[in-house]
Amino acid sequence: MQAVQTKKIGWIEAFSIGVGGMVGGGIFAVLGLTIDLSKGGAPIAFALAGFIALVTTYSYVKLSLRYPSEGGTIEFIVQAFGHGFFSAFINTLMLMSYVIMLALYAYAFGGYGAALFTGHDDPFLHKVLAASVIAVFMLINLLGAFLTGKAEDILVFIKVGILLLFIALGLSTTHWERIEPSEWAPLLNIATGGLIIFLAYEGFELIANAARDVKDPEKSLPRAYYSAVIFVIFLYISIAIVAVGNVSFDEAKKAQDYVLAIAAEPFLGHLGFVIIGIAALLSTASAINATLYGGGRTAVLVAKLGEIPAIFQQKLKHGFWGMIFLGVAGIIFAISFNINNISIAGSMGFLIVFTLVNLANYRLAKETQSVRWIPALGFLLTLSATVILVGYNAIHEPHGLMSSSIVLLITLGYTLFHFKFRDKRFRLKPFIDPRLKVDEIHRLREAQNHDHP
Repeated sequence: MQAVQTKKIGWIEAFSIGVGGMVGGGIFAVLGLTIDLSKGGAPIAFALAGFIALVTTYSYVKLSLRYPSEGGTIEFIVQAFGHGFFSAFINTLMLMSYVIMLALYAYAFGGYGAALFTGHDDPFLHKVLAASVIAVFMLINLLGAFLTGKAEDILVFIKVGILLLFIALGLSTTHWERIEPSEWAPLLNIATGGLIIFLAYEGFELIANAARDVKDPEKSLPRAYYSAVIFVIFLYISIAIVAVGNVSFDEAKKAQDYVLAIAAEPFLGHLGFVIIGIAALLSTASAINATLYGGGRTAVLVAKLGEIPAIFQQKLKHGFWGMIFLGVAGIIFAISFNINNISIAGSMGFLIVFTLVNLANYRLAKETQSVRWIPALGFLLTLSATVILVGYNAIHEPHGLMSSSIVLLITLGYTLFHFKFRDKRFRLKPFIDPRLKVDEIHRLREAQNHDHP
């Protein structure tokens, strides 16, 4: 097996991967929906979703240290539950969840783009822009030209910098009475709002895919995971406070797809609308590019080959058809469903995945040297969140579950077809990352030598 030399990254780079993954297009896309559901309690909704993400982060830290793998989340599932039908189903669910994230980012791009060009949300232009941005980045990736890691780091700092400026200036014009408890929606609505926008925290798990390449992982990985999630929690809560304090609930509902740009107008005028709009376009475009090239393609490769190819050129070669699938499916979702449907489907997919990651760490607690009650708490929180999300929407907005049902049916159908008709050689391997298999062989030999000197 040919070794691939990879330059090690520090905790700052790992932190950037996590923050960049979370602060992509999610906050631009779902903020208006959160305000519509939670009213003045929107900051509480983001805090609730953030707490669930933070508890789940513990499992990711422990599993990443024990099983450093480019396979990331799916490697953890395989190590805990085996490499049979169940793990293949979860990998396909992750793949479909990435498709939904593509659709969400494209939907946000279309909303902000239409608002910048016309001053309002033109439905036709919205859909054209949403489909076009995915198509453009799909073509760029197929041609082999993609944003480098350094360029992504720069984009992360630019968009985070703009959001921090938005917060700093917006606090001076915030109407604080709008976030008082008297202005909150019912607590169940706030909780549901937090769960629907849980996907805004999706992205910290991408650190797991880079765990093998982190310098001094015992110190750097926990530091990168926790600092990234905690930073984004406070960032989102602050953004929600400024947005609620500068936009009336009626305005937020009317401009739901580009509410962050509207919220900048009271303290920056039309220039603020333009600046936030441009930041949204940059953020969602970079998120689309990263999703096409990164995590989504990894899920496609695992579904196709059963493992991560050892040589990068092989990954590039095998990733073409997967990228086309991701792009086309993302376009279909972006132009076929509204933001509520997309958000529910995305949050549900990642809540299910994170529920299983917490359960995986609980089952592997001896291997990962974990305190069992923390992954147990994470499991209960994510499982309860999934049940509440489904129950609330089944009662109050059953149409919102349509896209989720479609995703689950497609996932189940593909996995059944995969296991029934595909050659066994293409099924999941016991180790998604072949390098981890080598590590485990060395670990076993060292243990045997220790027991029998």
